[in-house]
Amino acid sequence: MRHVYECPVRWGDQDLLGHVNNVVYVDYLQEARVDMLRTHGRSQTEDLAEGVVVVRNDVGYRAPLFFDFRPVRIECWVTELRAATFTLAYEVFHERPDGSRKIYLQASTVLTPYVFAEERPRRLTAAERETLAAYLEPTEPAARVPVTERPVTAGHYPVQVRFSDVDVYRHVNNVTYFEYFQEARIHYFHGIWQEASRTAPQPLLVIARKEVDYRVPVLHRPEPYDAWSWISRVGNTSFDVRSELCDGDTVLARAHTTVVVVDPDAQRPTPPEPAFRDALVAALQD
Repeated sequence: MRHVYECPVRWGDQDLLGHVNNVVYVDYLQEARVDMLRTHGRSQTEDLAEGVVVVRNDVGYRAPLFFDFRPVRIECWVTELRAATFTLAYEVFHERPDGSRKIYLQASTVLTPYVFAEERPRRLTAAERETLAAYLEPTEPAARVPVTERPVTAGHYPVQVRFSDVDVYRHVNNVTYFEYFQEARIHYFHGIWQEASRTAPQPLLVIARKEVDYRVPVLHRPEPYDAWSWISRVGNTSFDVRSELCDGDTVLARAHTTVVVVDPDAQRPTPPEPAFRDALVAALQD
């Protein structure tokens, strides 16, 4: 069984390209998840609606989503049940008149029940497992790319936590981490592009995939945290960026982002300009 959520698309969800921003998708997934566990879930899963923390988000972007007065549909279901974690899968789509789907995003989230009063995870109860099992469609977990050590030449960006970033449990919301990594990545790209060329047009970049591992909760404080970004792979039309959010030597979260260079006219992947590619390769070698 799969849960279906009708998610409204807001005008403010768009970025400069007129697409729904990659960060906003993660907010949509959170809405669908809460709707599944609380609004339309049984009483056994009501505690899971907000009494969970996200351990990992793995998001694959398939096609751009534009503003539409029609809500976008989100299917979600369970792919794995463990003693203290469960994994949800999602598909974001519009249904065509012939019954086929225009798929915009496919994703998965690993969650653990959490006792916020004691700041500790807990095991799933028997009732919660039974209810979640009704949505179970087991799949093999996707292979994960090994963690690479941060190079000394990684780009630095100070992350200032805003009061509005914090949820009712005084933790920074899992969606906001995507914003932090996006801000750090854009700042890092700006530096690379300045090194590459001041005359050629900046490339059009879109996110193809993003994985975020959450390790330690981020809290509101006046001092900024440290975000680090570096190039870990350069391909023909895409490249990978690794990122870390840190408090001193403590890693709070890690991200792995695949970025695609796109031809603005054809709206298809294209090799980057030589100057930009050379700058990416130089950053990779560093």
